[in-house]
Amino acid sequence: MLINTQHTSAIQKTQRTDLDPANAAASALYSAAQQNAQPLTNLQATPASVAGNAQADNVNAAFAKTRVMLQASASSTGTAAKTSATDEFKDYMSKSPAQRIREQLLKEMGLTEDDFKAMPPEKQQAITDQITALMQQKEAIKQAAAQQQVAEKQV
Repeated sequence: MLINTQHTSAIQKTQRTDLDPANAAASALYSAAQQNAQPLTNLQATPASVAGNAQADNVNAAFAKTRVMLQASASSTGTAAKTSATDEFKDYMSKSPAQRIREQLLKEMGLTEDDFKAMPPEKQQAITDQITALMQQKEAIKQAAAQQQVAEKQV
C-alpha cells in the first residue's frame, strides 16, 4: 500500500491582487478614511457645538481686546508706565494686610473707596465684618502652618 505524503492545498492562490484579503481590508479602511475626511455638509449644528464655538469666539475676542488695550497703553505711556507701576507696587507693599484685604474685597465687589463711604452704615459694617473674618482666617492659617512646622521639626 502506497501512502501519498504530499499535501495539496484546498485554497488556490490567485495572482489577482484585488482578491487578496489584506488588500481588500486595506482598501476598505482607506475608503472609510476618505469618507470621514470629506466635509459633512448635511449635519446641523448641535446646541453644544454652537455653545462651544461661541465660547471660543468669546475667548478670542477677549484676547484681541486685551492685546489692543496693551498696545495702546504701551505706545501712549512709554517709560511713564514703568515708573507708575513701580510706584503702585511700592504703595501696595507699604499698606498693612488689613488695608490690602479691604482694597481687594472692594475691588471684587466692584466698589471704590468713594462708593464705600457713600454707603449706608449697615452696609459699611457688613463689609467691615467680612474684612475682619478674612483677617481671622488668614491668622488661623498662619498659626496652623507655624504649629505644623514646629511639629515637623520635633519629629
